[in-house]
Amino acid sequence: MFPTHFSGATWMCVASVLLFSCGSQPHLPAGSIQGLIPAPQSLQVGQGTYVCEGSLGLAWPEGWGQEAQVVQSWLSQAGIEASVNTAKPGLTFELDPSMEGLESYRMRVEPSGMRISSATHAGLFRGWITLRKTLPVACEIGCADGFELPCVSIEDAPILEHRGLLLDGCRHFQGVDFVLKQIDLLALHGMNVLHWHLTEDQGWRLDVPGLPKLREVAAWRTESDGSQHGGFYTVKEIQRVVDYAAARHIEVIPEIEMPGHSSAALAAYPELGCTGDSIGVPHRWGVFKDIYCAGNDDTFAFLEKVMDHVVSVFPGPRIHIGGDEAPKVRWSNCPKCQRRMKEEGLANEEELQRWFIGRMGDHLATKGKTIIGWDEILEGGLPEGAAVQSWRGMEGAKEAVHLGADVIVSPTSHCYLDYPLRSTDLEEAYQFEPLPDSLAHGPGRILGGEGNMWTEHAPQEMVESKVYPRLIALAEVFWRGHSHAGATGAYVDFLSRLDLHYLRLDALDVAYGLESPPFELSTSASSEGELVALIQAKGRGVMGRGQWTGNGSVLASGEPFVVNGPGRAEMEVGRRGTWTGTSASYALDGHSAVYRPLILEYEPSPWYTGGGREALVDGRLGSNDFRDGAWQARQGGEMVAEVDLGSELEVSAVETGVYLYQDAWIFMPKSVVWEGSVDGRDWRELASWSGSNVLAPNDHQERVAIQGVMGPALGPVRHVRMRVNGAGPCPDWHAAAGSDSWLFLDELVVRTKEAS
Repeated sequence: MFPTHFSGATWMCVASVLLFSCGSQPHLPAGSIQGLIPAPQSLQVGQGTYVCEGSLGLAWPEGWGQEAQVVQSWLSQAGIEASVNTAKPGLTFELDPSMEGLESYRMRVEPSGMRISSATHAGLFRGWITLRKTLPVACEIGCADGFELPCVSIEDAPILEHRGLLLDGCRHFQGVDFVLKQIDLLALHGMNVLHWHLTEDQGWRLDVPGLPKLREVAAWRTESDGSQHGGFYTVKEIQRVVDYAAARHIEVIPEIEMPGHSSAALAAYPELGCTGDSIGVPHRWGVFKDIYCAGNDDTFAFLEKVMDHVVSVFPGPRIHIGGDEAPKVRWSNCPKCQRRMKEEGLANEEELQRWFIGRMGDHLATKGKTIIGWDEILEGGLPEGAAVQSWRGMEGAKEAVHLGADVIVSPTSHCYLDYPLRSTDLEEAYQFEPLPDSLAHGPGRILGGEGNMWTEHAPQEMVESKVYPRLIALAEVFWRGHSHAGATGAYVDFLSRLDLHYLRLDALDVAYGLESPPFELSTSASSEGELVALIQAKGRGVMGRGQWTGNGSVLASGEPFVVNGPGRAEMEVGRRGTWTGTSASYALDGHSAVYRPLILEYEPSPWYTGGGREALVDGRLGSNDFRDGAWQARQGGEMVAEVDLGSELEVSAVETGVYLYQDAWIFMPKSVVWEGSVDGRDWRELASWSGSNVLAPNDHQERVAIQGVMGPALGPVRHVRMRVNGAGPCPDWHAAAGSDSWLFLDELVVRTKEAS
């Protein structure tokens, strides 16, 4: 035996490899084993090739029905003439009861034919998908003249039984054909679960007979520009999705949120809320305090009717009931909810939520279903029989395993595909460990993992660029485990296979995105004290070109440029030698305080440092995304920063950028005061700003530039101090009433007459 090398990297998953002699026929497209993702557990390459000259005999076991249609449909699309149960089949599917594992399979390609064996139909289908990925990419479009394959033997099985994608169809609706395409892509990557998020604050997507207002009211929202967004899936469309998934051995798990994230349902049926007040379907994102009333029996009559319908159209054994981000403000002030707590002997509102979910779990148990909930369902005590999906890190998974529950892991750190690449790039997704040693001990177990695609900021046309290729990395981790992914050279090997796999995605018209942020911005000060910026292309095959709007100069990635005053660097992204038309934008400000000595009289949040202790004088301004890495933040209190300008200068203007996103507890400050000093000891006010009604509902998710109103001229000063007073606790109308609000700043901007 000899090691085989692929694209300069050793394939880490190959258990044993033999050289083979090709004997190829140049007129036929040749298949390859070099781009297989997920990498199989064991692979042996033998001598010779199998040649298909445009027609293929098929044989499969009794009961191979919907799966057979999938195989035949693909072969037909590829232009291969297929005939069933011929005397000498070229492709045979056979059940082998001696094999262990629900999805394990064995695939063999020999000169005489191709054979896939498994103990189950699911295993046979997983084997078919692997065979399909060894066939030439040309077959995805059409290879009517046939193909040839190297002789190979693969034995494979997943380590996790639950490997899924959460697809949020509520924040932005997706058409049925798009959902079917995602099911095909899940199957292509060895995934077996579509977790379909169907109800939310911003839209209800499930048509329920007898509850017409769900499709007439709850399914639609009016956007801030007056346009309408929404949609719903009919019973027939749901059936189409479920059947399509079943033929590919993918379980569709519907999520019906409760008791929170229920604003759309309450807009349709306000009597199900604690106040009974009429509300609209929200068009903004976040957490809302109006939730289902736990003390109202009509609430459970409604939800049981919904669930009875869900059970009738989703045949799988599991229903996801949400349970996350449910503020208890309404329950605390609701006589019905308080009476329910007293009747049931519940100590607090967290226990009331456990009772709520437990009651719905009991109802579903009568229908033969079990429930899954987000890790918040642990807070009042785990409802009996519930599985837990851990998203707030892995602590929820650890607690649930300790309590004996089944667990699905999808932490924000690695599995949130809606997050920007600067938060979670392809490599970070690939390094996820779904089975850490800390979770190996306990009566519970890790069932598997999911990549989560929330769509607040992703309409249908953007979804694939966020999901892929990061879900491909997770797919390999969920199939093979981190012991492979974490091995030396494993990521480099994965990338070499991914390069080949991209060709198949291109053929399938998958609008995949980048592997990492396209550019990396760094700033520094020149010897003359000017702000110097450098934008470098980051990632494989990425290039950039652009313009600095401050003076219209042309920019190229990797070439530093001087920033005088405010402006934006607009960079177009190129990939694989082609300009994509997409761009990245960076707001910069070469003001008089850039990279001058800075003193902070507070400790920034470790989650929002803005890049370090110099963040407020690094010349980078924040965007309308508070997670962009330019914002520095603190929860509660004030933020005070002092800068030494280096010499006495006459200040002409001061300003700072603050962030507003009240649903995320980020408020405008109450006031900002800028002070000046010659010696750093005696201070006088330079300018001030005072907010009016900063705690009123006013959520725009945006950067707000606050400019100080200059006072009487003080003469030259050397030191400038900015004191920003936070908004204080979240107000009574807020879902987190009484909790400390957040304050976000991006820069302490100082302009002087010499620099103006």
